Parts: sequence; C-alpha cells; structure tokens
Amino acid sequence: MAHADAHVLIVTCASRPGLVAAWSGCLFQAGANIVEIDQHADLAEDRFFMRIAFTAAAPPDRAGLAAVAARFDAHWRLYPPRGRQRVVIMVSKFDHCLADLLYRWRIGELAMDPVAIVSNHPREATQAVDTGDIPFHHLPVTRETKPAQEARLRALIGETGAELVILARYMQVLSDDMSGWLAGRCINIHHSFLPGFKGARPYHQAHARGVKLIGATAHYVTGDLDEGPIIEQDVERISHADTPDDLIRKGRDVERRVLSRAVNYHLQHRVILDGHRTVVFPD
Repeated sequence: MAHADAHVLIVTCASRPGLVAAWSGCLFQAGANIVEIDQHADLAEDRFFMRIAFTAAAPPDRAGLAAVAARFDAHWRLYPPRGRQRVVIMVSKFDHCLADLLYRWRIGELAMDPVAIVSNHPREATQAVDTGDIPFHHLPVTRETKPAQEARLRALIGETGAELVILARYMQVLSDDMSGWLAGRCINIHHSFLPGFKGARPYHQAHARGVKLIGATAHYVTGDLDEGPIIEQDVERISHADTPDDLIRKGRDVERRVLSRAVNYHLQHRVILDGHRTVVFPD
C-alpha cells in the first residue's frame, strides 16, 4: 500500500547483520513511525537493499541517519512525502500508452504532473487522445535534425523541471549522449519479443512464427538499445486462432499495464538500480 504522507528512505550497502535494526532503531529514536519496510539481501553479490516508508511529526534526523550510513558504509537517499513528479511524455503514432497514462493521472492513480508531450509526428497523429491543456511539442526527427532536436528536448526538460521522461511508444532511438544524460530517469516500453523479433511489424513476425506468448517490458533507457535495467514485465497467452490484428490488440493491452506499473513504481521510489538490474519492491 502506498503512503502519500510518508517519507521514503532508500539504503544500499554490503550485506551484514544488524542493518534493519540499526536503521529502524535510528528512526524510532527520532520519533518516526515506520509504515512500510522492504528489504532484500543478495547473498551472491553481498549486497543489501532496503526501502522504508515512515511518518514523522518533525523533520527526519539526517545527522542520525548519516551516522548509521557511515557505520555501515552505506549509500542512502531520503525522499520527502510523496509529491507529484513532473514528467515529459514522448510518443509517436501509437497513442494507447499515452491515453492510459493520462487516464490514470486524471483519476489520481499516478502521482505525476505531465508538463509536456513531445512527438516526432504532428498533433493530428494522436488526436484521439484528450491531452487537455498539456503543452504539445512537435519535434520531427531525421538523421540531419536529430542532434538539434535532442538539444531542444534537453532544453525543454530543463525549462519544465521534468524529473522523469516516459517513452510511451516513442519510436525514435535516443543518442548515447541523451540516454546517458537521462540515466535512471527515462522509462521505455517495448514488446518482449526483442531481440527475437526486431524491426518493423514485430507482431506479424510473431504470428508467422506461431508464438504462444507475447509480452511487454518496461525498462530504464541506456545507450544499449532495449538493453536497459528492467523494471516490469508481463505476458499474454496467444493461440493458433489469433490473427496479427489480435496480437496487436492484445499487445496494446499488455504494453499499457506494464508501462503504468513501471511508472508507478518509479514515482513511489520502489525501484533501486543495481548495475544492469533493478530491485523492485511492488506496492
């Protein structure tokens, strides 16, 4: 269960006895009330990961937390009670993920404020989606214009104060420089056939091979195309009776729900990056 009024403490360090007791004891001494705690010890890699959500009448004792961190040589981050993160949503012609994110935002399911929608196609390409008064930016991309458009995108992210970029079926590959600049704060969604079915018309390729499962993967963007740390995945059963259009329809549904879950986990600070992997504590 998410607690909107709770601070969130994230801890990573080497795995050793006494970690949970030390951090929870520090919060107890500061008068905090722990409302949610998750931890994972990766014994193979000797790594420990923990997320604590807590409420407190007074500001958290950062000096006390820093002392515990020094004792265990731990990396820690403290997030204030959940606000609404500012996000930029990028989209091409396929607008189902955009529509789903905006719906979940409007009903209060996602704690975010869309500050811009960016597309490499004109507004008419997604006219079926009610974007309200969210500013829409058409940034067409070609090989010649890509550096300039990415510079405009970087400026837009800075001007809007966006904390997260969501590639909601944005069908352009970001440059290595852009991917690096957005490390840990850019989420992409793609069909889970990759790398088995690369290129155009992946659902048609899957149909031709008689697949029995299709799926979707949400991951952080890196310079390695579709190889970033995975946040969430899901699958959908397929039968011999399904047509390519059926696969597309079912694929849209699984892409929507996988992306929305990944975005929600990120917004609630439930995702901890661990090299090429992630540790995710679902709500």
